[in-house]
Amino acid sequence: MIELEGLTKRYGEKVAVNNLTFTVRPGIVTGFLGPNGAGKSTTMRMMLGLDRPTAGDVRIDGTHYDQLKDPLKYIGALLDAKAMHGGRSAFNHLLCLAQSNGIPKSRVHEVLDTVGLTSVAKKKAKGFSLGMGQRLGIAGALLGDPRILMFDEPVNGLDPEGIHWIRNLMKSLAAQGRTIFVSSHLMSEMALTADHLVVIGQGRLLADTSMADFIARNSRSYVRIRTPQRERLLDVLYGAGVTVVESGSGVLEVDGSKSERIGELAAQHQIVLHELSPQQASLEEAFMQLTAESVEYHAHSDAPQEEPWGNGWNRGA
Repeated sequence: MIELEGLTKRYGEKVAVNNLTFTVRPGIVTGFLGPNGAGKSTTMRMMLGLDRPTAGDVRIDGTHYDQLKDPLKYIGALLDAKAMHGGRSAFNHLLCLAQSNGIPKSRVHEVLDTVGLTSVAKKKAKGFSLGMGQRLGIAGALLGDPRILMFDEPVNGLDPEGIHWIRNLMKSLAAQGRTIFVSSHLMSEMALTADHLVVIGQGRLLADTSMADFIARNSRSYVRIRTPQRERLLDVLYGAGVTVVESGSGVLEVDGSKSERIGELAAQHQIVLHELSPQQASLEEAFMQLTAESVEYHAHSDAPQEEPWGNGWNRGA
């Protein structure tokens, strides 16, 4: 378990991390999200004792990182896949880590096999692709068989098979009761991997909640309807006190109602429905909604913006 209490980091006048308090619990995959410049990397570095907090505290299983004996056996981390000696082979890179942490040589062979690098174990790391470097970094994190694992952008450079592999690896490690903390900008992958989310913006905590609750609280949910009897359905829904929005192309949208109720109303009045589908925002949409005021770096397009179409017509109370 990782516990942060009032964690703060200042660089001169710049506050990179501002009074963060949250707990990363075992048995689940916790995703760590935030826009560029939000303070994610600084937070993770302070967790590992690489940066000293200006204020606050962070503990690994109740202990400060610099007080851990054989730290790789407590917590494994991948923060930078390039943080290795390029002139060493993959095997020797891991062997150095193992010998400095009292880990048997046999474990090097085990993790190389786990990450799929056995066939290139004797090759120098400087010749590795980005994806191979990621796999070697993950092997280093796994080396001490730790109870806690931290990954920063673990799928960076991996092919689809590699992404599927690391996703299942993190889930299986969490299922073993380990603490898994992962930062990524790839929202579609995070949505498939994380059970819980910690979201920060401009160094401040914005959310600490389950994946499902995060999406529900920060996005619009509605029911999408298509019918050849549009006017009749509008009258029925209006009479039932249901507010309807016409979004164009004959599509109707209803906020705050369950599809079952709309389907029952249509059936009672013998109205044909071609589509009745609940719509839920993606993690990316929910994230953009929550962090809109916390984005530090904005890109702007020079392309002219088209005028939005759709009459925005609504009917009912």
